[in-house]
Amino acid sequence: MNVEHNTVSLGEFEFDCGETIPDLEITYEAYGEFDGDNAVLVCHALTGSAHVAGRDRVDSADQARAWWDDIVGPGKAIDTTEYYVVCANVPGSCYGSTGPKSENPETGEPYGTDFPPVTVTDWTEAQRALLDELGIPHLHAVVGGSVGGMNVIEWAKRHPDHVDRIVPIAAAARLDTQCLSLDAIARRAITTDPNWNQGHYYGEDDEPPSDGLALARQLGHVMYLSKASMERRFGRRAAGRDAVRTFPTDAAGAFFPYRDVESYLDYNAEKFTERFDANSYLYLTRAMDNYDLAAGFESDADALAAFDGDALVMSFTADWHFTTQQAEALADSLRAADANVAHHVIDSDHGHDAFLVEPDNVGPPLADFLDAGVDGNAVTDSVVEDSQESNFAPVHNSLFSQ
Repeated sequence: MNVEHNTVSLGEFEFDCGETIPDLEITYEAYGEFDGDNAVLVCHALTGSAHVAGRDRVDSADQARAWWDDIVGPGKAIDTTEYYVVCANVPGSCYGSTGPKSENPETGEPYGTDFPPVTVTDWTEAQRALLDELGIPHLHAVVGGSVGGMNVIEWAKRHPDHVDRIVPIAAAARLDTQCLSLDAIARRAITTDPNWNQGHYYGEDDEPPSDGLALARQLGHVMYLSKASMERRFGRRAAGRDAVRTFPTDAAGAFFPYRDVESYLDYNAEKFTERFDANSYLYLTRAMDNYDLAAGFESDADALAAFDGDALVMSFTADWHFTTQQAEALADSLRAADANVAHHVIDSDHGHDAFLVEPDNVGPPLADFLDAGVDGNAVTDSVVEDSQESNFAPVHNSLFSQ
């Protein structure tokens, strides 16, 4: 598979908030060969990166694992022998694109929380500018899951003439109140960590707010799983005798078992703090929470009125982060805007992370849609039965890239 990994300077960039920075750099990966009409943009989720495919490649500055390698690649659903696939790391992240931990060229110090607030609109405009740099005027499709799915529908809203097909997966037009509240608690875990220091913790002798970030990540993991999947995977079992508590406990608490689910959360949170920046977590969750498709319009349908292409909305029955009801509301808005729409509902108890860990259910309808769209009758509104024998990754080898 032909892979290009690069960082492009886009020059001065004005954010949605009105603030500018002298130079926005965007890190991207591209796979396959561009023939002028076969570009597919993949939008990553909250803490994902541009490293979407190529599991055998490890970049120390990036995720150790390609987050959608089961979907993107030669002969896979997004076939890199047929499509030219681009995935760009969003502004505000810490995986190569300019964000809070990047150096401010005007001061020579990391931006920290002086970095401008970022929005999903900023992500979309940065991607459009990157594609211009790459000589890609038009997209065959934009595909993404979770907040990456919000990024997808923002493309239909802001650049409807530049894309033929959109595939928002496990996404919605906006977050509900419960998810907003949990994200707020996660951010407070970071900002109340004594090491956060108002976001300026990048000095050589500074300790990052790892405990706060770990707690924020643990809340996120609980949001991404379903009640049924957690019960089946962990139950009430005590952790193995070699497991060591990550967080301190009181003397009375030591009497009670350290449970397997606690060990899982602690382990994955610890690994996460080794690879992700706490300020980026603040910035990206706020971008997700702030997103509202109808912003600037009378309704979601009005916001999508200029898009006349095909849309495949995909959702999962046990996903309570972005529910099937929210996905159906998005599909209805696209229908009201006269787009060609299919809402494909997958019966799954994995929870929100199903779009990452169920390639056998996600891949076939996605591949059919990219090939024929909705008009070709390749994909229609449907419910797919999911095997209850799906294989999870080992407990301490998380696949989750939200």
